[in-house]
Amino acid sequence: MCLNSKVSAPATCNAAECILVHEKIASEFLPKLDAAFMEAGIEMRADFEALPLMKHAQLAANTDFGREFLDLIVAIRTVPDVAGAIEHIARFGSRHTEVILSASKESINSFRAGVDASCVIVNASTRFNDGFQLGLGAEIGISTSKLHAYGPMGLEDLTTRRFEVSGDFQTR
Repeated sequence: MCLNSKVSAPATCNAAECILVHEKIASEFLPKLDAAFMEAGIEMRADFEALPLMKHAQLAANTDFGREFLDLIVAIRTVPDVAGAIEHIARFGSRHTEVILSASKESINSFRAGVDASCVIVNASTRFNDGFQLGLGAEIGISTSKLHAYGPMGLEDLTTRRFEVSGDFQTR
């Protein structure tokens, strides 16, 4: 999932730019992520907690979080729980695409409810946030803010649309 979300198209708006890892799985997961990303040629910038578990990563600067690298570079941070992930995303996220990979229904539901993004994806690649993949056809633009109507407004003009994608660990 992480490789596909970053490597398949690193300069697109739906590429993974930051990976948040629950601290309970960090010691098992991060060395595997480190090896896979190193083999793929991805530069990794990790926070203080993740860095000792990733022999090919460098220490992340605060400016690495919330940044769109548009390259084979990714920021990595450990979080204590889903609430910590939601807090990080509220501060640094782009409001474009947010993904959770989890087997916990409780964590998934908390994430869906707590994250403000145009597309929230559960157990699938970030690459599924795409006009054609969502059945919209060709995209004519991309917005990470909520646009308002201009001129007379009806009920539809007072609503915004958000996509939720659920998968079983598919990649695109």
